[in-house]
Amino acid sequence: MTNNNNQFDYLFKILIIGESGVGKTCLLLRYAENSFTANHLLTIGIDFKIKMVNIENKIIKLQIWDTAGQDRFRTITKTYYKGSHGVILVYDVCDDKSFANVKNWIKQIEQNARSNICKILVGNKCDKPERVITEEDGIKLGKFYNMNYYETSAKTGQNINEIFDYLTHEILKVHQNKENSNKN
Repeated sequence: MTNNNNQFDYLFKILIIGESGVGKTCLLLRYAENSFTANHLLTIGIDFKIKMVNIENKIIKLQIWDTAGQDRFRTITKTYYKGSHGVILVYDVCDDKSFANVKNWIKQIEQNARSNICKILVGNKCDKPERVITEEDGIKLGKFYNMNYYETSAKTGQNINEIFDYLTHEILKVHQNKENSNKN
């Protein structure tokens, strides 16, 4: 894709997944609109936002999909893994159930996404004093699944840009390596 007439060089699809209530929508709204709302309705099905970024002099259009975390929507979200380039797997550092269920989300990724999908693990709500999952536990779990780990706060904005920047760089690397191998 060329960069003429305000077009983009790459289009990357990113999924945000995790249990209901971990803050997926808040992460997306903080990144895409720099806004935060403490109380909002649960995502029904799926929603997405578009954000244009410039990385390595390439215009990249990010299509960021916010998925519902409730069990009844899991079959709907399975189809959204197809064609995805990246996954942000989110748990709530104040909710040990959401942390324990990371393994189930990993299975979803393995069953439904392409094998070279870029993924990161995110412990959200790190601004809250009632946390029950330590940063060390998050780092250890990320290493176990071969994923970089970040702690975020959609409320304060901590590490929000960093998770999307990191993931976009990783996706771009995979894409450029694929392009280079196709040229040879």
